[in-house]
Formats: sequence, structure tokens, C-alpha cells
Amino acid sequence: MLFRQINSPKQKKQKLINCLISFCLVYSYLFFYPLGFSQSKKHYSYALYDRNNVLTGASVADDGQWRFAPGKVPYKFEKAIITFEDKRYYRHHGIDFISICRAFYYNVTQKKIVSGGSTLTMQTVRLLEHNPKRTILQKAHEAWYSVLIELRYSKKHILELYAANAPFGGNVVGLEAASWRYFRRSPDNLTWAEAATLAVLPNQPSLVYPGANKEKLLKKRNYLLTKLYSQGYFDKETYELSLQERIPEKAFALPDLTPHYLEYLKKNSHKKTKFYTNLDYSIQKNTTRILEYWSYNFSKKGINNAAAIIIDTKTGEILAYCGNTGFYQNKRNLDSYAVDMIQARRSSGSLLKPFLYSAMLENGMILPLQIVKDIPIRIGNYRPQNNVPLYRGVIPADEALSRSLNIPAVLALKEYRISAFLDFLKRCGFTTFNRKADDYGLPLILGGGEITLYQATRAYALMMKKACLEKSSYPASSGSCYLTLDALQKGIRPDEEALWQNYAHSKKISWKTGTSSGNRDAWAVGTTKEYTIGVWVGNADGTGNKELTSAGTSAPLMFDIFSSLPATTWPEVPYDDLKEVEICAYSGYLAGPDCTQVKTGYKPRKAPYTKICPYCTSVSFTPDLKYQATVEDMKDEYQGQMPVIQKRFVLPPLLEYYYTKHAYNYKKLPAFIPGHQQKSPQDLSIVFPLEGSLIVIPIEIDGKQGSVILEAACREKSTELYWDLDGNYLGMTKNVHQMAVSPSFGKHVLTVTDSNGTQKVRTFEIIEN
Repeated sequence: MLFRQINSPKQKKQKLINCLISFCLVYSYLFFYPLGFSQSKKHYSYALYDRNNVLTGASVADDGQWRFAPGKVPYKFEKAIITFEDKRYYRHHGIDFISICRAFYYNVTQKKIVSGGSTLTMQTVRLLEHNPKRTILQKAHEAWYSVLIELRYSKKHILELYAANAPFGGNVVGLEAASWRYFRRSPDNLTWAEAATLAVLPNQPSLVYPGANKEKLLKKRNYLLTKLYSQGYFDKETYELSLQERIPEKAFALPDLTPHYLEYLKKNSHKKTKFYTNLDYSIQKNTTRILEYWSYNFSKKGINNAAAIIIDTKTGEILAYCGNTGFYQNKRNLDSYAVDMIQARRSSGSLLKPFLYSAMLENGMILPLQIVKDIPIRIGNYRPQNNVPLYRGVIPADEALSRSLNIPAVLALKEYRISAFLDFLKRCGFTTFNRKADDYGLPLILGGGEITLYQATRAYALMMKKACLEKSSYPASSGSCYLTLDALQKGIRPDEEALWQNYAHSKKISWKTGTSSGNRDAWAVGTTKEYTIGVWVGNADGTGNKELTSAGTSAPLMFDIFSSLPATTWPEVPYDDLKEVEICAYSGYLAGPDCTQVKTGYKPRKAPYTKICPYCTSVSFTPDLKYQATVEDMKDEYQGQMPVIQKRFVLPPLLEYYYTKHAYNYKKLPAFIPGHQQKSPQDLSIVFPLEGSLIVIPIEIDGKQGSVILEAACREKSTELYWDLDGNYLGMTKNVHQMAVSPSFGKHVLTVTDSNGTQKVRTFEIIEN
């Protein structure tokens, strides 16, 4: 009974159904899964688009094909391809039996294959399986597979898969690649004639494509246009104009304005092949043109590379990215062109000075008009120098910044501390400073560290954004940022930058330049409320060039780019984040009780600045103001008259020595009255050599050893100074305190003594050249 039950007709039928279901499931798994897998393994071209979805750059896929990842199919192409290939596309479920019957009838009556009867879904299956050999079994497989796909995917998605994988002749695969290669525009912007041309190409891509069988292609296109017109997709005027459009003669090169940016995005995104950016095509194209023009002229001097980036100051978006030059110079085969100089690490030159300035403002360590030292210095074995051998004694901090003086910057970093500054730079967004503070040392502020053009430009943009009272990650207040940028916008520039200073003033651009040691890198960064531009010029291989200066290369290039942009504006003064303070008109410090002339200045509102002017002091004079004198000095010649007390701005002798070479309105103190004994040790300074100096004495033309000029400064020029070297008396000077000597190689001790017994000692060493 049990045996009969198992083998009953009903059980057999159920068993057959189960087997059929199992077969379908296994078949679906074995074939349906690989379809999705093969699609994921497709080789796609990388593509970069601007903010308006305009293609700005692309690279061929790994298999040598121009094939873009699937995207939306625009209306015109959708209607054209469905009308031409599968008019019942939206009414069938993968198989169009009417089409198959029609194809069978035509093939039998014509005694050859005239039509395959494949739907767009079946063609998609075939394309995704890499066009296997056509057989009846393969056709059945495609039909079955089409049903499965229709169950899983929407019609829109299937059409996207078809459009992305259809062949369009040569190595052009997919609608988007074909649209750009044949018509130099995106699929969304195709005309009806262009959409119809592309719709007929996949039907016979090897036989009919632009540049071959033109008449046959034209006939197919016009046939399709007629069908589209008859179905009411466009009016008669559009139809007649479409028929007049020409067939493309050849394939065009794809846009290639952003090769370095595309490579950068490829390296930093392993899954994407399409990059939709905020680039502005027009700005990118103009910037490339300007950069190439200047770089071509620089190349005549042996300066072969340049880069530029433009950032939207408010949003931080990249508007233009030109990683290197050679676009119009056929340099693409050169190794140097391949280097993305926007991301390359290079010596910073003076580009970090504004960040230190803003940090010191924020911490209450300086005021903009506060005078800072600008004299020859030596710190350990380090002896920094200004870009030109000129020293001003003292100079306002904001002018020291705009003139990009090295000595004030080094002294500022020494006061702020290197480790603190490195931390500040990291909070500004710099990631390239990964060594210890002692490894960088004080040369950090003059180019002893490496930066990238992108990070530097972005940091300047963040500073300007903060100055505009916008939310910004810059680690200083709006007041500090504004005062820093204002100094760079209004400040006095070095002589070689005077021409660009006038331009920047008229356009209200805050800007900074920098040239690295050995003339290997020339930088320029400028910022406004709207745009921040960064420029680098040099040789990618690090070769220096004496012609490579920021004033002669990067600065004019940057301003030329600014000229191509829309008009820019300057931020309003952030008064709510600033505080008015009364400062000494001479020193720029907070006014003290001895400051006779004061004026109003600004400091960041929360900055804890408390420094009172150290240079204004009360000085006693004889009644005729001829000498300095005390009450004791007045007993004899002035018959016990009381001295006259005046408040004066007085610099120490060493600062005064350099300051008076440029500040002709500075009033030096007169000498003390004859017989005065209590003079200050600060009235005498040794100007040269600096403590611990290593000095090379040149050999004269006659072959003999030359001499070195020792120099001292004394508040009273008429004071007699006595010079001693290693215990040997050299001589006496008066008025002009200089002494020429020719010491032997080795260490020496110089002693200078004035007539009052004040003594200064300095050690130095003479070394061989």
C-alpha cells in the first residue's frame, strides 16, 4: 500500500514539479549570479565632471576601451533606441514573441538570417556575457535569462545597462563614451539627429561607424528620424532641421583638462570610476591657458613646471586644479609632467610666516604696529639672514610680515616655540610636518619644512573665511585673521614686489610669496572673500635656478589668474572681535606713562596682551638741552640749576645703530655732560662679529690674506673706545668705531672698553674657506 502511494500518479506529478523548480533554481543561480558578477568586473574608464556635469577629463579603461559606468539614459536616446530596436520594450517581460515570430518568418522566406528577434533585454544579456557565439541554445539561454533580469531589475535600469555596454565602433563602448567621442557633448545635450545616429550604431558597429560607410549610416539615421517624427516625438521643423545635420566624420579625443586631478581622485577612491566635482569648467580652462602661457615663457629660462589651484573661499570647494604644465607643449611624455605639483611636498619658503603672525596675535604676544628687532643675530650655530643684506634695527610687526623679513620671523618663532607652532600648523590643516620640533629647528619658518600647494592654499582660504566671520576650522579668532590678512593686503612690500603691490591694493587682495633656499620653489598665494589662488613654479625634479624668484614668476602668474576671475570683494572689519587699545606712536606697544604721542590701534578682543612700551623713558637734560645730566652734574657749570626732564623714545645702541641708517627723524640723545661718571652698560654694543661667529677672511688679489672689519656702536659717538684682541691692544677709535684686523685661524676673544670703563666681550673663530 505504501509502495503504491509513493508511485501514484499524483506523487509522480508533484515529484516532476519539484524537479522542475529545483532545475530552474539551480539554473538561475548558476547563470544569473555570474551576470551580476561579470557586470561588477567590467573595466570602466575613469571620468571627472565639473559642477555642471561637464566632462573635464577621462582615462581609457584597463582593457583599452572607452567605456563609462552606467548612468541615466536621456529621453531622446531612450525613445530613439526603443523605436529602432524594440518598440514593445515597455510591454513585454524580456521576450517579444511577436518579434520572434516575425524574425522567423523573414529568415525562412529570405533563406538567410535577416532578423534575430532579440529584445533590448536579450541584447543586454548578450553584451554582459561578452558576446558569446550565436547558437539556438545561446538564444534560448538569453531568452530565459531576460525573463530573470526583468523580474529583478526595472526597465529603466536594464536600459541603462544596455546603453553602458553597447558597442559604438572601434574602442568606443557605451552611450556616454560615444556621445563625447563623436559629438563632444554629454548624452543629455544630444540633438534628435545625434541621438538617432547613436541609436543605429550598435546594430552594426563594425560595419557602420563615423568615418566609414557614411551613406549607409546617414540612411539608417534618417529612417529612424522619420519613424520618430511619425510617432509625434518632435515637430516638422525639428524633423527637417535634423535631416540636415551632418554625420560625424571621425571620433574626437575626450576632454583632458584635469589629468592630475583625475589621477589624484583615482588614488584616493578605489571603488568610484565617476567623479562629480565642484570644478568650474570655464575657470579650469582659463587657468590652464594662463598657466601654460607663463610656463612656456619660464621654460626658456630653464624653469619647466608650474601648478595652480583655485578654491572657493567660502565653501572650500576646488574650482580649478592644474597640477602641472605641458598641456600645449607636448611634454606629456616627460616624467616631470606626470608629477602632480599640487600634492607634491616642497620647501615652504616664507609661506608660513602669516600663520605664525596670526598665532602670536591670538596669544597676545604682539600687536600689529609693535616694533620688533631686525638686526644681525646668531642663535647657537644658526645665523639667519634677511633676503637682502639690509637691517632696519626695529620695524613694525605688520611691515616685517609684508616685507617678509627673516630675522623678525626667526625671533618670533623662538618666542612662540617651535613645538607650539607645529601644533598650530596641524590645526590649520597641514599634515606634512611629521618630525620632532628639534629636527626642524628655527629654520622651519624660512622653509625648513615641507608643505603641499593644496594644503597651503586651503589654510589661507580658512584664514580668510574666519576673517569674514564665517564658520571655519582655522585655529585663531576672526580678529587675528583679519589683522593678519590686512597686513598682507595693505603692507609695504620688498622693492622687487612693488609693481604687484599696487595691483593688489587696487583689487584688495591679501597675498604672500615665498622662494625656497637654492631658488628651487617659487610660491604665491592670494585670497579674497570669493577666491583663494595658490601658485607654484619651479622644476619638478628639484633643480634650482637663479631666475626662479616669486616676484618674477609665481606672483605675476597669480595676479594674471585673478584678472581672469569675476570681481572680488574685501571683508568688513570684524569690530566685534577686535578691541581698541591706546598704543605708543613710536613703538606700537601699549602706551605707558612716558609715551608722549599715542594713537589708537587694534588687538584681537580676547588676546591677553599686556606689554607696556619699554622704549619711552624720562631723560634729564641740562637747561639748554645740550647734554644729559643729573642733579649732581649740575652743581658746577650750571650753578646748581635743576635738570630739565623730558620724555623721549630711546632705543638701545645696537638697535639705534641700524635704525638711524633709515629713520632720519629719530632724535638721538645728546652726550652726558663732561665729567659724568655713571654711564649705563647699555650705552656700548659690539655690532660685529656676533657671538660665536665663524668668519672666513678672503684672500686678496695679491695672494695675501685680507682683513675683517670689527665694529662697535656707542650712544655717544665722541666716546673713545679701546680695542683688544686676545690680550693684545689694537688701538683706539672715536666717532667711527671700526677696526680692521687680520687674525690667524682659530678662536679669538675681542674686548672693547670705553673711557668710563664699560666693557663688552665677544668670542669668534676664523676658519679656512
